[in-house]
Amino acid sequence: MNIFPQSFQTLEQALSASALKQKVHAANIANVDTPNYKSKQVDFQSILNNAAANQKMTSYKTDAKHIEFSGGALNATPGIKENNSTSYSPNGNNVDMDYEMAELAKNQLHYNALTERIGGKFSTLSTVINGGR
Repeated sequence: MNIFPQSFQTLEQALSASALKQKVHAANIANVDTPNYKSKQVDFQSILNNAAANQKMTSYKTDAKHIEFSGGALNATPGIKENNSTSYSPNGNNVDMDYEMAELAKNQLHYNALTERIGGKFSTLSTVINGGR
């Protein structure tokens, strides 16, 4: 018996992807003055879209009248891609500091929301274990 629902694994994967994004944006900011450095980005959306197009998702029927569908669980990991198409400075560097700082702030908000959600799940599990007290 697994006491942790599937949502814990999903939240764990989302936290890992967010941590990877944080590292990539921090590396881009750290290399803003490095000659010929090309910015990198975490490419999760296209991988997720491809996985969703090629796999069916599972369902849980609570009533016999519900439409049934099943298949493999959706499992996609983010990758890092390099942006070679632009150059913002004469030294060949293409890091846009405003974009990187905005993405860093957005990712921080996303990470905080995920940690609050997983904390709430653990709190609910603790309440169940303690018999509602």
